[in-house]
Amino acid sequence: MSLSDRKWASLSANEFAGLRVAVVHDWLTVYGGAERVLKYILTLFPQAELFSMVDFLPANDRSFLEGRKVNTSFIQLLPGARRYYRQYLPLMPVAVEQFDLSGFDLIISSSYAVAKGVITGPDQLHVSYVHSPIRFAWDLQHQYLKQAGMERGVKAAIARAILHRLRLWDGRTGNGVDHFIANSEFIGRRIWKVYRRSAQVIYPPVDVRGFRLAQDKGEAYVTVSRLVPYKRVDLLVEAFARMPNRRLVVVGTGPDFAKLQRNAPANVKFAGFLPSSNVRAVIERARAFVFAAEEDFGIVLVEAQACGTPVIAYGKGGAAEIVRDLDDVEPTGILFEEQTPESVIAAIERFEHHSYRITPVECRRNAERFGHARFCAEFAEAVAAQLAERRRGRIAPNPVRTFAAPVPTARSASAL
Repeated sequence: MSLSDRKWASLSANEFAGLRVAVVHDWLTVYGGAERVLKYILTLFPQAELFSMVDFLPANDRSFLEGRKVNTSFIQLLPGARRYYRQYLPLMPVAVEQFDLSGFDLIISSSYAVAKGVITGPDQLHVSYVHSPIRFAWDLQHQYLKQAGMERGVKAAIARAILHRLRLWDGRTGNGVDHFIANSEFIGRRIWKVYRRSAQVIYPPVDVRGFRLAQDKGEAYVTVSRLVPYKRVDLLVEAFARMPNRRLVVVGTGPDFAKLQRNAPANVKFAGFLPSSNVRAVIERARAFVFAAEEDFGIVLVEAQACGTPVIAYGKGGAAEIVRDLDDVEPTGILFEEQTPESVIAAIERFEHHSYRITPVECRRNAERFGHARFCAEFAEAVAAQLAERRRGRIAPNPVRTFAAPVPTARSASAL
């Protein structure tokens, strides 16, 4: 734990001393973006007990838990759960409701699937940090079914029935949350659409300090991504196939690796898995970081900016809140409007024409808005405010709206 982390742990230990705290996470299988958020939540609440559907984190990814015991659900013991835990999704609503949290004062859920569905009582405060409402059950259902090849047939009908029941359950569990926190304004709008609840926006913590500002850039464009369909790396490959005089380096692995590599032109290099230090070195030297997915937030985009690297990204989701386009006085990248190779090509040409306006120093300064100290301060303040409301006897600090018009998501007092 760094000196800064110890500082926030000490402050939170004093502010929240005596509170019995439970932290509920969806599942622990890899150390990804949601787990980085979990790390700092646990830093703020060192006394918390941790609950998760399953815990199959590899030994080399467990250090952020600092030896903490993980309370798991019955899914942990089901056949094949280590590899196929997602196949048990129909059982997860039942599983998360079996966690007995009646002995806790404060429940914090870190949720992109079912964690926020825990059962709590009227004298308990439930704060939910939402990475996203269940993507594949709500607005992205049709996209996921198409990518899984389940648009028609018996399997498709069964999947649609399961997702329908999951939506009914998920919609109901929104009533059990006292205060929603969204990881971006984009997700705040999703929360409003699905649950008709306002949400405070607190951006995820990014370890900006772990990335070096690099002034000297190379000629290659870079993307870092898990190679799965929704990341749309195929768009980047096709775009660069039409630009043989430009080079693209793809870092990452996943189910689509072989297919993408097989169809790639000579100017697209697949680096596969690289250690973190090597990934940082590749991003530092990149002419620009390119990204075609619609992300809830997009931590990797902030990391690229922390290296002083411009970002060329699809301008929906979190990217629109991270990257400052050319209409900004101090731009840090380019946002394109459509997920098509033509749009990617146009964005790269636009970048090359205006690249003199985008400086590594400004990219780094932009990334520093998302540091983990800022996250800890805002999250601690949000929880403290909700506890204060409870102590004053106000039982609806984040009420259901009674009108249909969308409202802007609330930002914390120390928002950026």
